[in-house]
Amino acid sequence: MSENTARQVNAVRAGGGRVVAVGTTVTRALESAVDDGRVVAREGWTERVVTPAHPPVVVTGLVSGWHDPAASHLLLVEAVAGPDLTQRAYDAASTGGYLWHEFGDAGLFLP
Repeated sequence: MSENTARQVNAVRAGGGRVVAVGTTVTRALESAVDDGRVVAREGWTERVVTPAHPPVVVTGLVSGWHDPAASHLLLVEAVAGPDLTQRAYDAASTGGYLWHEFGDAGLFLP
């Protein structure tokens, strides 16, 4: 993550805005760049796994594809959106005939 991106994310947070990640990979990248509550420039691999037990610090919204119920990515979605919103969204996506992750449909999760 560049200095510019870190600066913009921190400015949005300081102004009370939402940090909406586009994808679970972006969520992990942003959360891996948190140092003492602020986003800093970083590069390289991450070991950060975002789950309800290890929730996000800076990401407050998420655009994500629809993940299989057994996929670990679903825990990340629940960590951002909460289990109730996630379940309601998945129920609506199933009822509405949305295509799963590999086929391009996505949801916007704003808890």
